[in-house]
Amino acid sequence: MTYQRHIALQRNAEDGRSHAVVIGSGFGGLAAAVRLGARGYRVTVLERLDQPGGRARRFRQDGFTFDAGPTIITAPFVLEELWKLCGKTLADDVQLVALDPFYAVRFDDGSEFRPSADETRIRAEVSRLSPGDVAGYERYLEESARCFEAGFTGMVDRPIGSLAAMAAVLPDLIRRRADRSVFNLVGRHIKDPRLRVALSFHPLFIGGNPLRTSAMMSLISYLEKQYGVHYAMGGTHALVEGLCNLIDGQGGQVICNAEVARIDEDKGRASGVTLSDDTTIPASIVVSNADTGWTYKNLLKTQRAKRWTAAKIDRAKHSMSLFVWYFGTNRTYPNIDHHTVVMGPRFKGLLTDIFDRRVLAEDFSLYLYRPTATDPSMAPDGCDSFYVLSPVPNLEAEFTWTSDLVERYRQRIEAYLAKEMLPDLGHHVVTSKLMTPVDFKNELLSIKGAAFGMEPLLTQLAWFRPHNKSEELENLYIVGAGTHPGAGLPGVISSAKILDSVVPHARQNA
Repeated sequence: MTYQRHIALQRNAEDGRSHAVVIGSGFGGLAAAVRLGARGYRVTVLERLDQPGGRARRFRQDGFTFDAGPTIITAPFVLEELWKLCGKTLADDVQLVALDPFYAVRFDDGSEFRPSADETRIRAEVSRLSPGDVAGYERYLEESARCFEAGFTGMVDRPIGSLAAMAAVLPDLIRRRADRSVFNLVGRHIKDPRLRVALSFHPLFIGGNPLRTSAMMSLISYLEKQYGVHYAMGGTHALVEGLCNLIDGQGGQVICNAEVARIDEDKGRASGVTLSDDTTIPASIVVSNADTGWTYKNLLKTQRAKRWTAAKIDRAKHSMSLFVWYFGTNRTYPNIDHHTVVMGPRFKGLLTDIFDRRVLAEDFSLYLYRPTATDPSMAPDGCDSFYVLSPVPNLEAEFTWTSDLVERYRQRIEAYLAKEMLPDLGHHVVTSKLMTPVDFKNELLSIKGAAFGMEPLLTQLAWFRPHNKSEELENLYIVGAGTHPGAGLPGVISSAKILDSVVPHARQNA
């Protein structure tokens, strides 16, 4: 499907349904469009880049295909719901493949941990590293299941836009000791330092520091075990294309190269948007899937902030950023898993350097993605497609990503991979692309170049986070990583489900 800026703004001009404008076509925005379409709205999704997907866009270069951002698909049922709303199944448009094992966690001493959904095998994996921790692992998984029930089943798609709603979930947060960190919770049950890391690193996938992210986020361990880790054939962007097809089938539209300059306001209510070329698009409601901080700092031109002032947004703690190197090789590396989490020599110290000291450490931990382990179509015959990312400080750091620093850091990562995992890598790289915190700021309009919006601290979750029903303007709604429930594919898609509870029903003949 081709997405272009065109006269499509006039498409369905005679359509009598209430019009909803969605700013941004990340997973949150696309899921919101599907849900609004199912509720009778005529929906227009506006994307400032030249393709839909936001962080989940796709790069093609020299015959290689690269997912730009999210690559780990969990909780496929949140996707199935969207297709069901359209009278279809996910399998009609996207082929999901369950990965077994989920991923490999590689430790600095060369040992590895490979979790899977098979209970016998995962216990054997734990026992292989630390026989004395099997019983502790089982106790931890039981607590993870309780956190899933409280934090996912009980909160993830429920609006928490009032103190009363927050009070309703508070007992579960207290029972689950949400004040503890994921790392501390794991440490209560597990003794082996490698297993402690392997079971507590997951908050990094949603922009959190495992040393202080609430223990409620241990629910990810149960989520993986219960529902698996999946890959979409053709890359994660295949889900974006599938969602765009659903929107098209509902009579909605996705328009790219359409940059929103401001959210228009009339008597305290969002009344549409104005694009950077001064095109105005009226709407009954506006939904923003742009970075929430960006939305409130830059798109509300005529509305004085009530809660989310520029100063408050700047004071908020934001997630770390990422350094991402996309590369293709003219040979394959068949011994490398689809997903590999590479742990450096330090865990606590490195996290402190990234989140608190905000320095670029000499060591690093990495996530290596090799989709061609499952899907050869992502590279030419006999080749491999990769990306490797390193968590790094956001742009509050005092150093600058100069072109020289960018290349030196890439070379350090290349040298490590060549030595430890991808022999002779430097002689086999045939295509390359880089993304730094500066690109998160400039391309994705992320405040402070943060890769996941506000950090998921206990004091920045649920009611403390920007609300799905905006506090700043009537008829404005927020979806995506910057609102409740937070980052990660299940979270941003669930933020769109919350709209079912807070957005008024569409009117016909609007």
